[in-house]
Amino acid sequence: MTINLKDRIALVTGASRGIGYFTALELAKAGAHVIACARSVGGLEELDDAIKAEGGSATLVPFDLTDMQAIDQLGGSIFERWGKLDILVANAGILGVISPIGHIEAKVFEKVMLTNVTATWRLIRSVEPLLLKSDAGRALILSSGAAHKCRPFWGAYSASKAAVEALARTWAAEQQRTALRVNLIDPGATRTAMRAQAMPGEDPNTLPHPAEVAAAILPLASPEMKDTGRLFVVRENKFVDYRMPE
Repeated sequence: MTINLKDRIALVTGASRGIGYFTALELAKAGAHVIACARSVGGLEELDDAIKAEGGSATLVPFDLTDMQAIDQLGGSIFERWGKLDILVANAGILGVISPIGHIEAKVFEKVMLTNVTATWRLIRSVEPLLLKSDAGRALILSSGAAHKCRPFWGAYSASKAAVEALARTWAAEQQRTALRVNLIDPGATRTAMRAQAMPGEDPNTLPHPAEVAAAILPLASPEMKDTGRLFVVRENKFVDYRMPE
């Protein structure tokens, strides 16, 4: 299926590497102008080069997602330049540490929550008015199977993703009568730096490349996607399951 995103504006966080990088590239290849956000200037510049090589266009916004004032200003800047936002991909997040709950340092736990949860809420608040100005606003929020499996030693990350899912599901319910569709994505085990941090002994070549996951995610950004409030699960480069959490 060919996805046409010509003249649509897409914002991607965590766009300097991994799933964010390749999702931004897929959006640009489909015709969207990508607003790429990340801390790494070098990674964003590499993304810009890749997008230009495909004939696409991007605006690079290097900043740390824990900078709440920068998130607020981002919404205003998008409004001044484009007047709307068609696609949000809230991808950025951190793992924290793999540790027993009682051994996690307070500053580490708080940073995971700030980056994964509070920043996502702040981003929603900043861009919601812009998405509502689109004829078919689409918000894609990255989650994880950790939100449901709650494995030992993954407490901080699991709790943060469970909170993100609650935010997204609530937001979707609030927007039922608008053109904005809000969905969650569990990309599954993917060949990323975060996965390597969590599973240092794992052979990355046994995992899907983030480009494959990004290709599976792309259709959710299309105006033709009408579902909302759903959790889409990517396995083997496609959605093998999607469900409405009870």
